[in-house]
Amino acid sequence: VSTSTLVKTLAIIPARYASTRFPGKPLVEIAGKSMIQHVWERAMQTPSIDEVLVATDDQRILDAVEKFGAEGVLTSKEHKTGTDRIIEALSGRSCDWVLNIQGDEPLVLPADLERLIQKAVQTRDTKGATLIYKITDEAELHDPNVVKVTLNQSGQALYFSRSLIPFPRSPQSSNFNAWRHLGVYLFKRDFLLQFDRWSQSPLEQTEQLEQLRILENGETLLCVEAENDGVGVDVPQDVAIAEKLMKKQRL
Repeated sequence: VSTSTLVKTLAIIPARYASTRFPGKPLVEIAGKSMIQHVWERAMQTPSIDEVLVATDDQRILDAVEKFGAEGVLTSKEHKTGTDRIIEALSGRSCDWVLNIQGDEPLVLPADLERLIQKAVQTRDTKGATLIYKITDEAELHDPNVVKVTLNQSGQALYFSRSLIPFPRSPQSSNFNAWRHLGVYLFKRDFLLQFDRWSQSPLEQTEQLEQLRILENGETLLCVEAENDGVGVDVPQDVAIAEKLMKKQRL
């Protein structure tokens, strides 16, 4: 329940049934509960979140969500991105901030979600914020599925890329921090609607990263360091890893 009656935060979890690598992924069972239920429960445990909504394009997911007591909304199957799905789900709902939590991140920590909200609300002129994590595994630096981000001195994103950024030119420069971007976003409601009005931008299309649309339009994203590395479930093999990590977390 929110600490403040003035600022209302709505969390929306987009969940698609069709996935090329893992169909029906949100309903896969992890430690006795569906993945989407884990994500929902963690959002519900976050003090500054007032309301949690699952936005899905599939009746099977909607039925499962309503069965465990969550609120779900059926959205169009035509959406190209999770953000488009969120904007449809947002229609007719009032809130100040919208939190976008991917439906395939069952290990997301309520403490990280809370830190993101608090930092964004307390930092002047913030319209959007996201979670990042320090890369410690060298293989991730060169993995295009791990999105890297560079920051300015105020912790705002300078650029997101699937390439290694920054590039360490000499051995002496190898002690830099490389940051991984985690797929959790917090937006002011009006800013999210503004984002939707902008057309896809050249860098966004090149890297296939929709957050670049924000930077290309001269806006920025505040980056907040997370405790948890945000291991997502992308393929069936990830389920066993997620179960192990979940036991360690003991939420």
